[in-house]
Amino acid sequence: MAVIPEHPTARWLARLPTGGGPLYVRLAEALAAAVREGELQAGDQLPPQRTVADLLGVDLTTVTRAYAAARARGLIEGAVGRGTFVRSAAAADEAGRVDLSMLLPPPPQGMSLAGLLKETTAAILDRTDAARLMAYHPGGGSLGQRIAGAAWLAPVLGEVAAERVLVAPGAQAALAAVLALAPKGGAVVTEPLVYPGVLTLARQLGLRVIACPADAGGMDPEALARLCAQEKPAAVYLTPTTHNPTAVTMDADRRRALAEAARAAGIWIVEDDPYARLFDAPHPALASLAPERTFHIATLSKCLSPGLRIAYLVPPKGPMAGPTAESLRAVGQMPAPLMTAVVTAWIREGAAEKLLAAVRREARARRALAAEVLAGAKGAAEGVHVWLDLPPAWDAARVHRLAVERGLSLVTADAFAAGPEHPNGLRIALGGPAKQAVLRQALESVAGLVGQSSSPQITV
Repeated sequence: MAVIPEHPTARWLARLPTGGGPLYVRLAEALAAAVREGELQAGDQLPPQRTVADLLGVDLTTVTRAYAAARARGLIEGAVGRGTFVRSAAAADEAGRVDLSMLLPPPPQGMSLAGLLKETTAAILDRTDAARLMAYHPGGGSLGQRIAGAAWLAPVLGEVAAERVLVAPGAQAALAAVLALAPKGGAVVTEPLVYPGVLTLARQLGLRVIACPADAGGMDPEALARLCAQEKPAAVYLTPTTHNPTAVTMDADRRRALAEAARAAGIWIVEDDPYARLFDAPHPALASLAPERTFHIATLSKCLSPGLRIAYLVPPKGPMAGPTAESLRAVGQMPAPLMTAVVTAWIREGAAEKLLAAVRREARARRALAAEVLAGAKGAAEGVHVWLDLPPAWDAARVHRLAVERGLSLVTADAFAAGPEHPNGLRIALGGPAKQAVLRQALESVAGLVGQSSSPQITV
C-alpha cells in the first residue's frame, strides 16, 4: 500500500479496518468513521476514486463499490465535473447507516425543541446582562439553580435540601468527581457488564474494577457482601433503573438489599440514575434508602436532550458534601452558564416536564415496537434501549461486521465487559432514528441478523 498523503481528505484511508469482510465494506466503514468523528466535514472533497485505488493498491471497482455504498448511506454526494464531497447531514436524512448504538432520548413528538430553545434563550438574554451571564459562576451552581435541581429530583429522591444538590457539567464530570474521592489503588465493584465510562475513569484514576455476579434482577446482594468481605472495596457503582447495557430495572426489594449490603460493609454507593424520570412511578432511589452513603447522579441528557450537558449530583448526608463540591470544581470548574440558565428556566416554568412527557410517549411507542419486532428483547416499557441475549459462542467482532454490512451501528457486550466472564448480547438503542418507520426497518434487520441460520460463531 502506498503512503497515505497528509492532506485531511485522504488521511481517512489510514482508518481502513483490518480483518475479514469485503474490502469495499471496510473502506466505506473507514469513510463513515471519519465523518462520524469529525475528521471529515460537510463539504470536504474526497480524492478521485482512481487516486484511492492507486494509493491502496486495489482494483478501481472496489473503490467504486465503496463510494456507492457511502453514497447509499447518505455520507457523500457527487457533483458532475467537480468531484465527490462529504454530504451535509439534514435532521431528517436517514439514508445513511441507522445508529442503534448511541443512547439518546427519542425526539419528542408534538414539540419543537429548537423553538423552545430559541424562545427560552431569547428570554434569558432579554432579562440578563450578557457579560455577567457569561462570566465565571460559583462551582456547583447558584442557590436558585440548586432549588430547580431539587425540584427535578423530587419524584425520585423525595424532598432533598437544595443546599445538597450540586449542578455539574454532565454526568461524566460528576462521576469523575465522585470516583476521584476514592483512594488510589482502591476498588470499585460493578456488574459484569457496565457503562464503559466507568471503566475508563477507573483506569485513569488508578482504581481497580471488580465484577460482581448479577442475575435477572440486577447485582446479587449476597455476592456483593462476599466481595466486600474479601476485597474491601471503596464503593459499588450501580445503575438501578434500565441498567446500561442490560436494561434491567431493579425492584424495590433488590434496591433495599443492596443498600443494606453496602451499609453493612461500610462502603459508598455511586448511583448513576439517568433514566428514572422516564418512569411515571419510579422505584425509590438508593439515595433515599441509604442517604448517608449514596452519591446520586442524574443527568438530563438521557431523558430530555443529549445537548443538555447538565447533571445533578447529590452527595451523601454528612461530611462528604464539602469534599464532593471541591472535587467537582477540580474536574469541571462550573457548568456552562447559558445552558444551566436554560435548564433552570425550563424546570421553573414547567417546560421541562412537558418535554419529558413528550419523550416518555415516544419512548414507550418505540419500546413497544421493539417488543413487536424483536423476540426476546429485554427492558422496561419506558426504556430507551433494550438488551438482546446472544449465544455465548457468537463472536462479537463478526456480529459487528455483519451489522455494518446491513447498514446498522450496534454495540456488542465486549464494549461493556468489566471482566472476562460476562453475558453475550447486543445493546440496541431506540432513540437515534428520527422516525419510527426507520427504526422498524432497522430492528427488522437486526432480527434477520440474529435469526439467520448461519450463526456468526467463532471458527476454529
